[in-house]
Amino acid sequence: MEIRRFGVGHRRPDGPSGTTGVASAVIHADARGLVAELAFARRATMELHRSANSAWLVVVEGGGWVQVADEKARVAAGEAVLWPADLEHAAWTELSEMRAFLVELAGADDTAARGILEGRALELTPGSGADPGQAAGAGAVPAPPVEGSLAPGSTAGARTAAEGEPL
Repeated sequence: MEIRRFGVGHRRPDGPSGTTGVASAVIHADARGLVAELAFARRATMELHRSANSAWLVVVEGGGWVQVADEKARVAAGEAVLWPADLEHAAWTELSEMRAFLVELAGADDTAARGILEGRALELTPGSGADPGQAAGAGAVPAPPVEGSLAPGSTAGARTAAEGEPL
């Protein structure tokens, strides 16, 4: 098990290159991508810049402003902004602070994985390796119906059982 610390007392006070008033803590970085915490002070700026990778800025506290190309928008806690690869983007605060996580994804968009995340299943065809006992070229094979249900979840800490959210 590996535990990484971030937050107050664990951030670089100077922040990433091209920022003013932004402290950061890298939580993970490798060839697959980067996850970092960013803490924007009042009147902090992350200058307009480009990246070869797409990234999500996930705002978890406070709020501020973001820009992608010529489009500017206000963001607040509970919102995530996509910064597409190769487009200029920026973030800044005015009178409030903002804390966010930056999740940078390396490499090309994986369309197959995106399809799975959106709830689409890939159609399996004979000869595709899904069922080695079937001949190729016979058309799509419908998936057999399945039965099941979600396991009962814990409602400990929830305001009501219907909410299922911790207080």
